[in-house]
Amino acid sequence: MSWFTQMLQNLISFPYLEEYLSSVVHPWWFRKLLVLHCSLMIDIYVAGCACSFLLYVYMKMNKHQETGYESKIWEKPRRFFAHIADIYGKIWHGYELIGMEHIPKGPGIIIYHHAVAPLGYTLLLARYFLETGRLVHSVIHHVGYWIPGLQMFYYVIGLKSYKKAEIVEILKKGHLMGISPGGAREAMYGHDYCLIWGKRTGFAQAALEAKVPIIPIFTQNSCEAYRTIGKTRLTQWLFDKTRCMYLLIYGGFPVKLRTFIGEPIPYDPNITAVELAEKAKIALNNLRDKHQKRPGNILRALSERFDKPYKAD
Repeated sequence: MSWFTQMLQNLISFPYLEEYLSSVVHPWWFRKLLVLHCSLMIDIYVAGCACSFLLYVYMKMNKHQETGYESKIWEKPRRFFAHIADIYGKIWHGYELIGMEHIPKGPGIIIYHHAVAPLGYTLLLARYFLETGRLVHSVIHHVGYWIPGLQMFYYVIGLKSYKKAEIVEILKKGHLMGISPGGAREAMYGHDYCLIWGKRTGFAQAALEAKVPIIPIFTQNSCEAYRTIGKTRLTQWLFDKTRCMYLLIYGGFPVKLRTFIGEPIPYDPNITAVELAEKAKIALNNLRDKHQKRPGNILRALSERFDKPYKAD
């Protein structure tokens, strides 16, 4: 194995290859986990493609009506998807949403910590749509957006790899936009609810250009529902080079999820994008420190399903 990995390392210039192979090839459970992971990903993908196909048929049946994303013909499909997500959240996670009054009636940017699966944010969108009828647009990683067969589904629920100019335009029309500044890197390589934003300030710049507030949200136990395996220097090096994800995901645990919506950070023309991004980061960390016990623990998160409903102080 040592000779073989050294040959591959010299041939294709992949550092850390031996470390990676030794960490994932030998254990017998890896093969079983890989089969389970692949089956789950295939099932989710097939379900997404089926939704896209049905939405396309639905659009053709309403061909005499306007089909832009603001069209009323998408109200019923969106409400159906929102009901499914909300029922799942109530049954599987005992989902609670606290502080909805902090979301402005006008435009704004919602920022959140990106867990492996952003369940809290997704369930927030579903609950908010059912109660207000407002669609929140969301930024997705460009690799996920270009997966074949899912674009129609993404279009209807407002999910896209938006550019900054598009974000500003949507905000100026009075809509809400959801962004995770940490993105895929934070989801895959974050540790214990830490924010990994680097020097990303694009969301803050968009908020300043559109003159809108930033609304921080945090979901308690979001990192305990799904976790990853295979974090090594090799997989992180590959991510840095390709922006693709190489870690296996496991979980689906029915942990307690509560999403807390913080007070909006108002538009201030006298600060820079860097300063605004730092204020947003502090606000999100404050929400985390107030509502999340660290280090995270799956058993504790499961036991919290039996706690009384949250009451604000």
